[in-house]
Amino acid sequence: MFADFLRRLTQPEPAQLPDQDARLALTALLVRVARSDETYDDDERTLIDKIAASRFGLSPFEASALRREAEQLESEAPDTVRFTRAIKDAVPFEARLGVIEALWQVVLADGTRDEAEDALLRMVAPMLGISDVDSAMARQRVTRE
Repeated sequence: MFADFLRRLTQPEPAQLPDQDARLALTALLVRVARSDETYDDDERTLIDKIAASRFGLSPFEASALRREAEQLESEAPDTVRFTRAIKDAVPFEARLGVIEALWQVVLADGTRDEAEDALLRMVAPMLGISDVDSAMARQRVTRE
């Protein structure tokens, strides 16, 4: 299953992903960000489940199942560029601001900003078509919540 998904992501001109695959790509990106500081704990898993449930209208069980799939996909995926390209193609710009907010929520879940997480977000934001300023504003919105 994941081999086919990854093959679709790595095509030179991949087609726009169906909604379910776009959900999986976004959740895998959340997992990648959570794992980027070498710590991936229950608080981060719970937060990813909550984000998936809220964003995609899933039950807690469905969100947890999606996250588990995303964890496996993330561990097999060759690079972050494929996820961001799939998300950028599938998600309108306005909604991508929400994606950046969700990524910042995961980064800040443990109360600290790790250098690896910051570096990954600085790389991911422009790949999603989001400026550094808009990413910083998204982080500030998340911090105030």
